[in-house]
Amino acid sequence: MNRIKEVLSDKGIKQTWLAQKLEKSFNMVNEYCNNRRQPSLEDLTRIADILDIDVRKLIVSNKTKEDEV
Repeated sequence: MNRIKEVLSDKGIKQTWLAQKLEKSFNMVNEYCNNRRQPSLEDLTRIADILDIDVRKLIVSNKTKEDEV
């Protein structure tokens, strides 16, 4: 899962703006934001660059506390 929607909201950026910068359709970016589709590693890196954040801030770990033990 990713945190793209949260980061956009925190920065006050609209999905349409990100779609333009990525040269992707609004529908594609909306699917990324709602975790219906995950961006490729290349696109995730581009999103992080566009939003000027570390790519790790866009990723949510699927590990549970039990997995770490």
